[in-house]
Amino acid sequence: MPERRTILPLRTGLLFLAPAAIFVVAFIVLPFFWVAVVSFTNRSLTGPGALHPHFVGLTNYLQLFAPRTFLQPGQFGSSLLITGQFVLFSALIGQAVLGLVLAWLFYRRESWVKQTVQTLAIVAWIIPDVVVAFAWSAFLDYGQGTLNHILTGLGLPRVDWLLGVPMLSIILFNTWRGTAFSMLLFSSALGSIPPSHLETADVTGANAWQKLRDIILPLIRTHIVTDLILITLWTFNTFTPFLITGGGPAFRTEVVSILTYRIAFKYFNFGSGSAIGMIMMLINLAFALVYLSLLRRREATR
Repeated sequence: MPERRTILPLRTGLLFLAPAAIFVVAFIVLPFFWVAVVSFTNRSLTGPGALHPHFVGLTNYLQLFAPRTFLQPGQFGSSLLITGQFVLFSALIGQAVLGLVLAWLFYRRESWVKQTVQTLAIVAWIIPDVVVAFAWSAFLDYGQGTLNHILTGLGLPRVDWLLGVPMLSIILFNTWRGTAFSMLLFSSALGSIPPSHLETADVTGANAWQKLRDIILPLIRTHIVTDLILITLWTFNTFTPFLITGGGPAFRTEVVSILTYRIAFKYFNFGSGSAIGMIMMLINLAFALVYLSLLRRREATR
């Protein structure tokens, strides 16, 4: 058996990897273990827990899952349900479906309309969160908001978006902001489909729905799974709704990331905030494992 040769010696390769490894350890590994340790203590920014934090075991976790307060507004269970609704409607239904529809509508069509839609979607995606949040706050304002002016012009009543329907407001905001990623991913996936597949379907008389159901969706299934898991993780961990509603009114839009911020950095209870962060990490890990499992099954069936 011939000797296996490498381009670089092992020591040289490790030397090149060292800077990246240092950054990973410093900004990912160590903070993770620090948060894990703090979640079992009563550490806080003020009071006795600031100078002399004590080990409290599972107390922080048990308080989060206390049956008496679990589903009360402003508590962990309520925030988890709100986050689930937010992810379901803004990511899985909003971004994924709208992105697929846009990609399918402009599939194999070259026009100024396609270029304009894609450009606007990408711009919405790359603009900084703060800028977009202030723009949407002005857009949804009850008195001077653009959307209410449009409704008034159409003879419809004004809607108090940020106070009356705050959940719908952040769902629309997040859907508008994140659809570009799904659209670009699905456009790339559709572009990889051999034209002969659809030409054969045209010969057999298949309509658009039949081609989408029987040809397009099965061929881009891996891309769909990838898109769903990525936008689920991003939406589950996003903090941008805070810039629109601050988690209110009355905790009605307080997703888990905002709850973590409130507990840890407004009430200075680092122990409970770290416990919420660890639970979020475990949920993210579960999503990632489901994603890897689906990919492995897909590879095994090929």
